[in-house]
Amino acid sequence: MNRDALQEIDKLAARMSELENLVRRCLEERSAKTIPAPEPASGRTSVDLVVSATDTSESGEGTVYYSGHYEGKGRVFHWMPQERQMDDLLRLNTDKASKVLSALGHKQRLDILRAVVNEPLSGAALVERLNMGTTGQLYHHLKALLGADLLVQEPGGGYTLPAHRMLPLLLLLAALSDLIDTSDYMDMTEVRSNAGAYLGREQGGYDTHILLWAVLENSVLEHRAGYCSKVHIFVHDDYTVTVEDNGRGIPVRPLPSSNLSNVQSVLTDIAESSGNAPFVSPGAEKGIGIAVVNALSESLSVEIKREGKVHRQDYKQGIPQTELLTVGLTEATGTSVTFRPNRELFGAGFERKRIVERVSELAAAYPGLAVTVHGPAQ
Repeated sequence: MNRDALQEIDKLAARMSELENLVRRCLEERSAKTIPAPEPASGRTSVDLVVSATDTSESGEGTVYYSGHYEGKGRVFHWMPQERQMDDLLRLNTDKASKVLSALGHKQRLDILRAVVNEPLSGAALVERLNMGTTGQLYHHLKALLGADLLVQEPGGGYTLPAHRMLPLLLLLAALSDLIDTSDYMDMTEVRSNAGAYLGREQGGYDTHILLWAVLENSVLEHRAGYCSKVHIFVHDDYTVTVEDNGRGIPVRPLPSSNLSNVQSVLTDIAESSGNAPFVSPGAEKGIGIAVVNALSESLSVEIKREGKVHRQDYKQGIPQTELLTVGLTEATGTSVTFRPNRELFGAGFERKRIVERVSELAAAYPGLAVTVHGPAQ
């Protein structure tokens, strides 16, 4: 009898894969049933979620497995391991999905859901905690969330999340924490599309020096605060320029409740940058902060000397290309920003003569600040 060895090996591999999946699921279910929840610490909330993906579904697209438990304020929720086929997720009804995301995307509704995760809250407590001002405004949102089965009202009158909605919401918040920086990148794209609002309305290319003045203004503000005495401006041959000062250095520690460093927030948060912009171009509607400079640059690198270390991060079109890296040790402090303006928006490069004129103006206004220009003599 003729036997196809390769075909038999393929069948055996498929059966082994099925057995492997079966064993994995049994272990997950046993773990979920037998592992006790950790002892609660006073005033603390713990979240333990496990999400994994494999490519072992029959369709070949993959399968997402997730499970976990939540514990907080005396309440504990456990979820048995669950799975979703990737092809089902990719065929999700986008009309309905967008409605859910739109409902949750309303800031006040999301604030309500976050507020009641740990404990039931009455309407009055929500109004006070969220500074809503009126109960009428609150109950408008409560009605929508109750109708969507995203809230329930307990017998005592407090509002809380239904148990079966807790894990999906926590998973969504976990995903959002990884995606939240995309909102900054969208803002940066809008800046490039509406550059005139920041640079003023001009015919032809915009003036590259506007960006340089904006970066230089940050060093001037450090000087006015009493932390910066020297600034060096390096004009390079490749359409780039560097501004280096001996100020305190941009803070590098992570922001609260975020994976982002303070540096990345400063360099990508357009709203914060524009709202406190140190420089406004003549004829512009909005101010130019360092995040706007980043958005309008082909590339930007920042190097920070602070707390005994040298940190560096690189950007292209405002999007970080690396994490904030520690690249050296130093006893000095300061910030160095090197950027190349977007050549589709800007005209000629930097002119040493104009920079020297600007430096002379700064010397007259701030005698204690030494600004030195280095680079081509033209």
